[in-house]
Amino acid sequence: MQFDLPDDQRSRDIVGVLLSLPEGSVVTYGGVAAAAGHPKQSRLVGRILSVYSDSLDLPWWRVVNVQGRLVPGQENEQTTLLKSEGIELVNGRVPVTD
Repeated sequence: MQFDLPDDQRSRDIVGVLLSLPEGSVVTYGGVAAAAGHPKQSRLVGRILSVYSDSLDLPWWRVVNVQGRLVPGQENEQTTLLKSEGIELVNGRVPVTD
């Protein structure tokens, strides 16, 4: 099965970082953007995750906002996936360090 990849370098850089996130890790949208070399593109990270998560098998559950909040509407699934990787939540949030 073939999927359309993002057509610009910035998006491809972000996808590369997302695909490299190891199991058991959590990063913020801004952390992904910075690691991709585009530190002011945290909203683009969210957009890419919403469009390409399924088709590119991106580990969307490993990305949280800067306060450690989970994806709205996906909290239960994200909690389950994070806990399965050994990530502990505190008051429904992930402690973030980046």
